[in-house]
Amino acid sequence: MKAKKIVSMLLAAAMVLGLAACGGSSDSGDSGSGDGKTLKVAAVETAYGQDMWKDVCAAFEEANPGVTVELTIDKKLEDVITPQMKSGEYPDVILRAVGAESGLTETFIKDNNLVELTDVLDMTVPGEDVTVKEKILPGFVENSIVNPYGDGKTYLMPMFYGPCGLFYNQGLFDEKGWEVPATWDEMWELGDQVKAEGMSLFTYPTTGYFDAFFYALLHETMGADDFQKALKYEEGIWDTDGAQQAFDIVAKLAEYTEPTTPANANDNDFRKNQQLVLDNKALFMPNGNWVIGEMADAPRADGFEWGFTALPAVTDGGERASYTFFEQIWMPSGAENQDLGKQFIAYMYSDEAAGIFAEKGGAIQPIQGMSDMLDGDNKIYYSIYDTGAVAVMDAFATTDPVEGITIRSTFFDPVNSLVTGDKTEQDWIDQIKADSDKLREALK
Repeated sequence: MKAKKIVSMLLAAAMVLGLAACGGSSDSGDSGSGDGKTLKVAAVETAYGQDMWKDVCAAFEEANPGVTVELTIDKKLEDVITPQMKSGEYPDVILRAVGAESGLTETFIKDNNLVELTDVLDMTVPGEDVTVKEKILPGFVENSIVNPYGDGKTYLMPMFYGPCGLFYNQGLFDEKGWEVPATWDEMWELGDQVKAEGMSLFTYPTTGYFDAFFYALLHETMGADDFQKALKYEEGIWDTDGAQQAFDIVAKLAEYTEPTTPANANDNDFRKNQQLVLDNKALFMPNGNWVIGEMADAPRADGFEWGFTALPAVTDGGERASYTFFEQIWMPSGAENQDLGKQFIAYMYSDEAAGIFAEKGGAIQPIQGMSDMLDGDNKIYYSIYDTGAVAVMDAFATTDPVEGITIRSTFFDPVNSLVTGDKTEQDWIDQIKADSDKLREALK
């Protein structure tokens, strides 16, 4: 878009404040140009950067003459928009995921201050002939994150996602003629085979990486219904066969884990555990695609090539699950331009918007055919759901604080002790049961 000189000056000034108007209007007021529609969009700045948001806003303006998008983007988004919201000035659209340290999104959920977005799913994607629901990948609007009240209605819409699973050296598998295990029984057989060659089957960066792993595993062993019960710490859920099967798999996997892993499973040394895979000292590790960038300059074995797979199935032909982290976009109840905001959200799932996000920021939208737009490692990574893996997205329910208990300390940190032998599987199970009783009582 071509902007007049005065707009360039306004944009430059606005950037100092973390506020950028994407529109090309010569009007210095809030009314914008044409029919005077102004849409306020607030997005947290992450590693994806600012450029992709500026370009997406500009493209939306171009497709909607008379509309000005007022973009606020900042690494500390809450510090910028919270004072404005306290004075009654709300963004129309906010990109901020659940799980952020500030708890902004959770606060709006708890206070029932979200605009319902179920109708957005039935909207036609701007410039295309499919609906938003038809465009979004399966599972991304069928989870408790986007449906936080359990009423079958959508209040948050899924955005940029990153599948998690097991990373390995495809080059080593090709060299040895090994097949990637499709079941856990095959995994154990491979573990015995590589042990004879001086390698370990498994490692992990830190125990924190067991969140995505454990959620996917529970979904496989328990099924969707019991999985949801487990996430809410339902009484007796940890005595079910599915839960025991998950505990058994993690405990057995601990026996196949490279022995030095727990010593380096901390924020300073975790790359040493990731290096084990690059050096062919361990075959598999749970991770996300960020590991490719983290280890880009690390030494590696000859012929190394990243491979990525979902978790093995419990039974032959059974579900193979891959957890995915994803961000969310939503509207506060105080939004003034809700109809226009919904049009903007629907536009987020267009090929045009998705292409801008991918090209300018490396952010990938959860839409059909997105993997066809990618190449290299990204294509391997984001094609996982195209090959039949089940996307798992839910997480343990948030509770009021319980002294001495966190999700990580209860469910994931004990894995270190399983590997070292300082705790038994039953010790871990007993801790989960006792802590779950307290977490269930503290549910909001």
